[in-house]
Amino acid sequence: MPTKRSALVREAPTSETHRVAQGASSPVGGRREAGKAERRRAIIQAARELIRETGNAGLSMRALAARAGVSLATPYNLFGSKRAIVVAMLQDVREFHEQFSARRPTDPIDRIFMALDTAIELYLGDPPFYRTLWTAVFDASEGMREEILGPKGDAFWLGLVEEAAAAGALRTGVNPNLIGQHLDFIRRSAMFEWAVGLIPAERLAATARLGYALILAGAVTEERRPKLFAAITGAQRRLT
Repeated sequence: MPTKRSALVREAPTSETHRVAQGASSPVGGRREAGKAERRRAIIQAARELIRETGNAGLSMRALAARAGVSLATPYNLFGSKRAIVVAMLQDVREFHEQFSARRPTDPIDRIFMALDTAIELYLGDPPFYRTLWTAVFDASEGMREEILGPKGDAFWLGLVEEAAAAGALRTGVNPNLIGQHLDFIRRSAMFEWAVGLIPAERLAATARLGYALILAGAVTEERRPKLFAAITGAQRRLT
């Protein structure tokens, strides 16, 4: 019959993987990860504030750390570089998703337009930040542009078109991926032209909605086309 001591020895974890997993799920590990997440949020918020104030996306890491209330090493430890912080700001879309989810319509085509309207409202609600940040994309390296504008950033928008296709809102033979790409061209082009001052704020939404309506009018089923034609007419009226 084994002794109490030998039973305890057998039951003690011997796997290094198990010990690591135990530490990760321990209260101490949880607090450590929560602390990192909080510091990341503080750094992103500080970066937003500095960009608004300076009109420059070329962040000073020293000023950023001071504004966030962290050590100079912390932004490098958590993000690795200034470029990664800029990408993180552009990919921090929690506010967008909160606003979109709060008023998400049931019709799949309406959802596409609502997502566009929500994004534009967000941009126009904080012009100093978004204008500076998106203008900086022009000067970014190819790798950075790919991170910002690549498949990861497109997934949400393509998902909306795929939902419309699954709901039977698109004609047979229409490729949702190609439609999603062309809608992205419209959204990005309108946004960039607004960022550099070629489209005034009061025309931004109508410009983007007109492009969306023109593309979708050729993609949707016949019974949905009158609604898209009405959207085209409404956008044109606002632009003339």
